Formats: sequence, structure tokens, C-alpha cells
Amino acid sequence: MVRKTAEQRAEKKNGKKKDENTGTMSVVDHLRELRDRVIWSLIAIAVGAVICFIFFGPIIHLMVQPYRDATGKGLIFTQPLEAFMTRIKVAAYGGFVVASPVVFFHLWRFITPGLNPKEKKYAIPFVASSVILFVGGSMVAVITFPKALNFLLGVGGKDLDPLLSAGSYLTLVFLMILAFGISFEFPIVMMFLLLARILTTQQLRKVRKYAFLGIVIFAAVITPSQDPISLFAMAVPMYLLYEISIILGRLLKR
Repeated sequence: MVRKTAEQRAEKKNGKKKDENTGTMSVVDHLRELRDRVIWSLIAIAVGAVICFIFFGPIIHLMVQPYRDATGKGLIFTQPLEAFMTRIKVAAYGGFVVASPVVFFHLWRFITPGLNPKEKKYAIPFVASSVILFVGGSMVAVITFPKALNFLLGVGGKDLDPLLSAGSYLTLVFLMILAFGISFEFPIVMMFLLLARILTTQQLRKVRKYAFLGIVIFAAVITPSQDPISLFAMAVPMYLLYEISIILGRLLKR
């Protein structure tokens, strides 16, 4: 019995060394790492939420301006807690936007164990590109939102007078920002699939027509406002980013 136990310990020790040498991780290790990175990401989002909660005044002023320009009115709230919950909502959504660099960093660090050392060197470009693309998508949403809002407010005709609550309006604004920011991460996903050799640039070139159709359908589904202005404002850049991904994929092969 003692000999058998010693042999089991030796096998376990050798197996552990083998995993360390090969760089593989067990399922438990992956889950533990995922837990740690989710916790750090949530902490970063919480810090960002506190910052947005403190600076709620300037943030809400900028976000309400398109509605005020279109209607000459301010937002209303019809329940005693709605104003406070609106502030919480702005802090929560804004916290994710502020913490996005940390979230993308931990996402990449969680993915890198499955890549070889040559591919891991793209960590900094990945994080930087993710943040730039997310901010770029958010800016496109902010720029196009006034026109989309005018379309939405006028599509019902002159007999419908807009009187929006703060909660519904700000939810739409933040969902637009998040939808555009996330959709602009499309080339990052494409580059990862190319690096992981799940896709090739030849395959991407062959399915251009279907890719464009899929992007349009994706934009129609994910756009919270469901208006044609936002749809094309999302679909056109996404397809351009698709073509850029093909070019970058060919350059990385060299």
C-alpha cells in the first residue's frame, strides 16, 4: 500500500512537471484563471462606475444635448426612484467604457495560453487596437446618433409629440455606444481566427459577398434603434474592417 501510494505521488509529480514543460493547463487551472480575470475586470468596471457616478452631471449634459437640440425639451422622470436609478445606470454603462482597456487586456491574457510564443507578442497591439476600435465605434455612434434620433422622433408623424423619460432615452444611447463599440471589434476577432489558423485569407476573399450580407444582417439585428441611418453607419465600416483584416492577415504571413 505504501509503495502504491508512493508510485501515485511520483506519477502525479511527473505529470505536473510534464504539464509545466508542455505549457498546458488543466481544466481547473483554466477555470481558476478565468475567475481571477473576471474578478479583476469587475473591479476595474466598479472603479470606472464610481468615477462616472461622481461626474454624472457633465456626462448627462452631453448625452441629453441631442434630444434637447431636436425637441427643445429636457428629459422627464415619472417615478421617485427613476432619477437615482438613471444615475446608477449611467455609472454602470460608463464604468464598462472606462474599464474597457483592462477588460480587453485580461481577455487577451486568458486567450494567450493557447497561442505559441510568436503569436503572444501581439499582446500590446491587441489591447491597443481593441481600445482604439472600441473608442472609434463609440465615436461613430455619438456622431450618427443625432440624425438617427431625428429619424426616430419624426417617423411617427406630426400627431405624435415626443416626451421621453430619462431611463428609456439613456438606455438607448448607451446601447448604441456599446453596440457600435463591440461591432468595431470585428477585425480583432478576424485576426485571432487567422492567427489560430481557423480561417485563411483565401477563405475570407472567397466569401466576400456572403460576408457583406451577413454584416448587414448583423447590423440590423444588433442596432438598438433599428433605424436605417445607424444600420448603414455600422455595416459600411464593418465591411471596410473586413477588407482590412484580409490585408493585415496577408502581411502577417510574411
